[in-house]
Parts: sequence; C-alpha cells; structure tokens
Amino acid sequence: MKIIIVGGIAAGMSAAAKARRVNRDAEVIVYEMEDIISFGACGLPYYIGDFFKNEKRMIARTVEQMQDAGVNVQVRHQVLSVDPKLKSISVKNLNTEEVFEQTYDKLMIATGATVIQPPFSNMQIDNIFKLTKMQDGLRLKEKLASEDIQNITIIGAGFIGVEVVEAMIHLGKSVRLIQRSSRVFNGIFDEKITDLMQEELLSKGVEVILNESVSSFVGTDKVQAVVTDKQTYKTDLVVVATGFKPNTDFIIDTGIETLNNGAIIVNKKGETSIKDIYSAGDCATVPHMLTHENVYIPLATGANKLGRVVGVNIAGGDAEYMGSLGSACVKVMDYEAATTGLSQPKPQDMQTKYSTVFIKDKNFTGYYPNQEDLYIKLVYETQSKIIVGGQTLGKNGAALRINVIAMAIKMKMTTSELGMMDFCYSPPISKTWDALNVVGNVAK
Repeated sequence: MKIIIVGGIAAGMSAAAKARRVNRDAEVIVYEMEDIISFGACGLPYYIGDFFKNEKRMIARTVEQMQDAGVNVQVRHQVLSVDPKLKSISVKNLNTEEVFEQTYDKLMIATGATVIQPPFSNMQIDNIFKLTKMQDGLRLKEKLASEDIQNITIIGAGFIGVEVVEAMIHLGKSVRLIQRSSRVFNGIFDEKITDLMQEELLSKGVEVILNESVSSFVGTDKVQAVVTDKQTYKTDLVVVATGFKPNTDFIIDTGIETLNNGAIIVNKKGETSIKDIYSAGDCATVPHMLTHENVYIPLATGANKLGRVVGVNIAGGDAEYMGSLGSACVKVMDYEAATTGLSQPKPQDMQTKYSTVFIKDKNFTGYYPNQEDLYIKLVYETQSKIIVGGQTLGKNGAALRINVIAMAIKMKMTTSELGMMDFCYSPPISKTWDALNVVGNVAK
C-alpha cells in the first residue's frame, strides 16, 4: 500500500506517524512545501515576543526523526494537482523545479491555511507581515530588534492578533490594534467578556480602534502609515491577522466537496467525498459534536486528533473522530479566556430552546492572598437543563475550567449535576463551592 500525505505540519504528521505504527508494511510518503515539518505555529507570537529564544522548540519532530521512523518525508515539494481518476498527483521539487507524477493508494490532504488577504492597497511594501510560517517569525523577530521599529499596528482582533499584541507589549513597543467590527473576538465571546478584554487591553496601554476598516498603506519602500475608512495612523510595522483561508486551490477541479471558503468537507473518518482521499487540519472541516454539521474550526487540537484518526484509516484500520466542540483559549494580557460548545448559539442551532447564566465569582478563598475575579457563562437546554456550552474569563485558573465544561457537554451533564459535582478544594486553589458549582446551581 502506498500512502501519500500532502502537508507535513500538524494533521499530516499526526497521520503519518499513526499510519506507520498501524501498518508497518505500508509505504508512507509526505510532501511538504517548507523545509521543516511538525511546526507549531501557535508558538510564533511568543517567539517574536521573546518569551523564549530558540525557534526549534516549536518543532515537535524533525525530518530526520520521521525518516528514522520509516516515513519518507520530502520537504520543499509542492503538490500542484490531484487526479482522482488516475489516483495520482503532480509534484514540483522546489529546489530543482522538476515536476513529476506520483500514484497513490490512499491520499491525505493536510495543506493547512493561510492568512486571508483583504484587498489592501500597497500591501507589497516592506514591514508588513503575516504570521503563519517559521520564516515569517524569523523575519519579524529580526525586524523588531531594530530601534527604529517602535510603533506597531496589528490588524485583526482575533486569537493571533491579540496574542501578537501581548508579544509587542512584552517587547516595550507602542501598540495599536485595529478591528473592523465593534468588538475584539467579535462573535466568539460573550459581550460581557469582550468588554472586560477591551478594558484590559486599554489598561496596558494598547490603542484599541474598533469599527474601522483598513483600506491601504502609505509608504514607498516600507510602511509609514495605515489608512482606514476614517483616519490615517503613522506606524513603523504592521502585522496582518485577519483570519484564515484553507490552502485548497490546487484541488478545485477534482470534484472534492468543499465549503464556500474552500475547506474540504470530511466525515468522522476523515473521508472526503471521493473514495480513498482523506483530509484533516486547517484545510478541512470537522464534524461538530453537538450540531453534527461540517464546520470550519482551524485549531491545532482538532487537526492533531482528526489527523490521528485519518492515520488509522489510511493504513487500513477503522476509527472515528468523536467531533469537535471548538474548545479554545487565549491569553489577553493578564486575563485568560476560554470557550467551548454552543457558547454563542446561532440561529441554525435554535431548533432547541437554550438558556444562559453569567456569574462573577472568585478563583479561590478570600483569606489567601491575591484572590481574583472569575467570570463564567453557561449555556444549557432550557427544558432538559443539559449543558451545551460555556465561557470563562479571569486570571489564575480561569481558562482550564473550560475543560470541565467540555467534559460536562460530552457526558450530557445537567446544570444541577454540575452544581453538586465533587471538585477538589484547597484555600490557595479553589473554594469549597467552586465557581463551576456556583454557576450550575444558579442556572434555573
């Protein structure tokens, strides 16, 4: 059996490693455009912010390690097209420019995503960065070392944008954050939570610009200003963090079904609409655990888990992914925030009536030093009281409490069961009635 995997970052290498363990006789070939594999791009904001120095710490496995494990990894190779009828792919060696054909028995597409490119004018000038690849981080870190780079503009107030804000503040830079909607993390977090996030950013000296759309950049050789639909802002450097688009242009003519944004639609086995072709990672959908819809949630957690499932299946096994809850967390300066499940129910989710409760509590006992506020939102079915979503915000210990809510969703726990759940207690760590107990008992 010949297994070909296109893309060697998160999902692709998770699949390759698992396939090799499941079927020792299979030939596993990975084609990756970059010169590294198993790269954790989530670490880039913290690398450029000097939270750690060695960029190699973001690499989970090297090419040599995977070769030693029996996986044929070919870096600097770009897959140009896929022919499902002939079960072949066209590959370009980026070092030699040679193009060749390669057949497969099973194919996995794990080509990830790239930053959405809005129609900004004059985008080609220097000191305008995206942050998805190792090389992006290396180049940006080098620029930030210059004393001439002090005034930073970040476009996009989602996960990456806000993480880059913290990195720049950590470096002592002057930071401006521009968001075209009325809130940071618009549509992801509850308004009460985003209000607190925005207050936190402002308190740390971040200039938060909302309800403005960037149109162009001023500068000849390098950026000197950012132009929005309302004002012009002087700047020394720009980071564009405007969301992600799946890297799937090369499969447009294959007949593989995708969402409108290009994300490849897969089932719980990671199978696409075409036999023997699988997909996972930021180029593909994931099945939602609650709605059972094919949703686009580009997170490393889902990429690795569905990638592992695909690895079993392309090697001849039979595995299914239980589905995603979209569980995600982020650090917003001194705050931690997290979300899971139907924490912001949308109209298509409204076949069932939902209720919500939002509390402000504390993370541990009042007599132990440095007690902090803890905010929790819980979403549950009005009639059955079964928990379907939640959000948390606070400082010490806030984000990881979302894992309890995620488990509660999976186990179809009710609010009253959460209210009486036997959580651990110690004055420096929690209260006798943890905030999670409190939110469950407050829910009516």
